[in-house]
Amino acid sequence: MSVADDKKAVVLLSGGLDSATILALARKEGFQCHALSFDYGQRHKGELKAAAAVAAAGGAHEHRVATLGVGFIGGSALTDLGLSVPQAPTTGIPVTYVPARNTVFLAVALGWAEVLGAHDLFIGVNAVDYSGYPDCRPEYLAAFETLANLATKAGVEGGRFHIRAPLLHLTKAEIIRAGLGLGVDYGLTLSCYAPNDAGQACGACDACRLRAKGFAEAGVPDPAIAI
Repeated sequence: MSVADDKKAVVLLSGGLDSATILALARKEGFQCHALSFDYGQRHKGELKAAAAVAAAGGAHEHRVATLGVGFIGGSALTDLGLSVPQAPTTGIPVTYVPARNTVFLAVALGWAEVLGAHDLFIGVNAVDYSGYPDCRPEYLAAFETLANLATKAGVEGGRFHIRAPLLHLTKAEIIRAGLGLGVDYGLTLSCYAPNDAGQACGACDACRLRAKGFAEAGVPDPAIAI
C-alpha cells in the first residue's frame, strides 16, 4: 500500500479488537500510522503484548508504549487491585471506568502528533456496543477536537487536528466484519479486563461479553478462543 510521507496519523492502540480495526482502517486510507499504547498501571498488561503483535501485523510505521503513572489515583477496577472486575452486567457507569483515561491518552497522542506533523488522531471508541463510559460519546470527541485546535501551536497557526473515531456508530458485529474484510487477525487481540496469568480471557467481564456478542452476531468464531 502506497503511503504519502506527509500523510501521518497517530493511532491509539490498546491491543483489543476495536483498536486493531482502526489501525487497519487508517492504513486503508493511506496513512503512515504511528501506533501509541499506554502502560498506565492497568491490571491487564497482557494487552500491551497484544498491541505489539497487532502493530507489527497491521503495518504500523512504528509502535511506542508510553508509561503513565496514573494508577495511583485508583478509582477503577482496572488499576486498583482492591476493586474487583465485575463478572456480571451492572447498571450505570461500571467500576471499570478509568477516570479521564481517554482525555489523558488523547492529550499525549496530540502532543506526539504535533511533533510528527500529523493532523489525524485515530481512537477506537464506540457508542453502540460499549460499557457506557462518558469519554466514548460523540460530544466528548467533538469537544476534544475543539480543544486540540485551541491548545496547540499547530492549531493556532492554521493547522487542523481531526479526532477520528470511525467505529463510533458501529455495532461490534459490524466492526468485526469490517476488520475481517481488511484482513485483521483478531486472534492476536486481547479484550479482557481480567485475563489469567497465561493471558487467557476470563469470558465473563464486560469486555469479554461484548466481544462474544459481536462475534456471535457476526456469525464467525472468535479466533482468540482455543477450540
